[in-house]
Amino acid sequence: MDVETARRLLDLNKQFYQTFGREFSATRGRLQPGVLRVLDGLAGDESILDLGCGNGVLALELARRGFSGSYIGLDFILPLLAGVNDLSGGYSFFQVDLTDDWEKEKSKKGEGTRRLLPSDFSLITSFATLHHIPSQEMRLSILGKIRHLLHPRGQFVHSEWQFLNSEKLRVRIQPWSDAGLSEADIDPGDYLLDWRFGGRGLRYVHYFTEMELEALALASRFQIRETFRSDGENNQLGLYQVWEVV
Repeated sequence: MDVETARRLLDLNKQFYQTFGREFSATRGRLQPGVLRVLDGLAGDESILDLGCGNGVLALELARRGFSGSYIGLDFILPLLAGVNDLSGGYSFFQVDLTDDWEKEKSKKGEGTRRLLPSDFSLITSFATLHHIPSQEMRLSILGKIRHLLHPRGQFVHSEWQFLNSEKLRVRIQPWSDAGLSEADIDPGDYLLDWRFGGRGLRYVHYFTEMELEALALASRFQIRETFRSDGENNQLGLYQVWEVV
C-alpha cells in the first residue's frame, strides 16, 4: 500500500469518529469479556499505557477496582473522554495520532506535556486499535515505539476484531468504490465496513489472522506468550494476544 492510500484510510477513520464519536461511545459502555480477563490478571500497581483508549471505560474500571498504579490513555478524539473528567491521581489522557510522533503530547486538560520515556511502562494495551492502522510500515513503526517504551519484563496486550466470524458483521462489508478506492489500492485483509447508528458512516478495518500476527511479532522483535479468543458470538469476535520483548 502506498503512503497516500494509507493516509486516505486514516482520514476516513478520523472523519468517522469525529462524526459518530458519541454514537460509537454509546455502544461501548462496558468492557469486553476478553479485556476483563486481562484486568483480572493484573497486580493492580502496574504502569499502564493504553493506546486507543476511546471513551475511557478501561480507566474507569481500573479506578473501580482500586488500581494504585499509573495510567496514561492515548486517543486522537478527545471528546470521547468526557466521562473521565472526575478521575484523579494516577490517570492522564493525551490527544495522540498513533501514526505520528507521539512521545510528547499535550494532555487532555492542557496542563502541559508528558514525555514518554524508554522502558517506562510495565503494561501497554491496545484493544481494538491496531486493526485501524493501515499498511505494514505504519504498524511496524507503532510496534517499534511500543517496544521502546515497554519495560524489558513488561507485556504488550492487544486485541483484534474478528468480524469475519460473524454473519451479521460480514454483511456490513462495503465495496471500496464507496470510499473512492479500488481493490488494487489496498492490502490483503483490508475491509471497508459501514456504520448504521445515527447515520451511515464508513470505517477502514484490517482483519488479522494468527499467522499474520506471528509474523508481525517476529518482525518487531516480540514473542507471543499467549493467544486466546473471547467476546461476542461464541467467543469468536476478539483475538487477544500477550506479547513480550525478545
